[in-house]
Amino acid sequence: MRKLTQALANAAEERGMDASGISYVRDGQIVIYKRPKAAHKLHFNPPEGTRAVMGHTRMTTQGNEKFNYNNHPFLGATGDISWSLAHNGILYNDRELRKVKQLPATSIETDSYVAVQLIESQHKLDFESLRYMAEQVQGSFTFSLLDENNSLYLVKGSNPLCLLHFDSLGLFAYASTESIMKNALKRVGLHKFAYERIEADEGDIIRIDKNGNITRSQFQPAPSYTHYSRCKWWYGDCEDYYSTYEETLVEMAHCFGVDEDDVILLLDFGYSADEVADLLMDTGTFQEAVRDVKYMAGESLYEEYCGAF
Repeated sequence: MRKLTQALANAAEERGMDASGISYVRDGQIVIYKRPKAAHKLHFNPPEGTRAVMGHTRMTTQGNEKFNYNNHPFLGATGDISWSLAHNGILYNDRELRKVKQLPATSIETDSYVAVQLIESQHKLDFESLRYMAEQVQGSFTFSLLDENNSLYLVKGSNPLCLLHFDSLGLFAYASTESIMKNALKRVGLHKFAYERIEADEGDIIRIDKNGNITRSQFQPAPSYTHYSRCKWWYGDCEDYYSTYEETLVEMAHCFGVDEDDVILLLDFGYSADEVADLLMDTGTFQEAVRDVKYMAGESLYEEYCGAF
């Protein structure tokens, strides 16, 4: 468990290196260990006998990571049950929800924390409260939650999720993307074992209890209509051209020191969201890809999508 936890955390640095954290259960209590450091600079050592670990690596978008309370995972409590939550993605309506739902004031600035508050407002942690939360928030997300009974919940929005089951080992493992999972499994040798991929579609809520039993529910994903659809304005229907995951990449372009329009160019040229996410981790490689696309497609494509109307 320790080696796999560290391997997954290190591999997940491609999603963020500003802060890292894990959560697990010890003596029936939720434990959260998080620091404003990259995962490879930390030692994640859940104690022997730990049944489940959930974790997060962060790229800051809202809430200074130097204040550790802004980092994931977050602690939540409903009734006499405590739990932890981590969020992959960006929420756009957190301030509005805090005002409209009259949620308690908090020093935590991170947009993700509104998910904790919405669940707590329902005074229980179950499919119903998770459905309520997922249908209130707007943006990109996949949430993971761990309760003090060692039940893991996964709430799949538009952001990616890779969930595997190693039956011979009695092991479930999850990561944001398949590339992170493959990288981590190779580091610890688990790629040699047979596994089954557990399907998770947008709108799914999955619960894995301490005995490995899986139960499911669903929520209705909210439609997303944002200004990023401007580059495909000639599509006459109401369905977004870009997925919310792709919109998140555009939104976060400035965090990597690149232009939003260049991210749009790569997506429209045929790069997948995962490929663009990988390119964003290396500015030089990203710019090289942009130059290649402009050379192959011509500057007219760039101007047609992103300006010079």
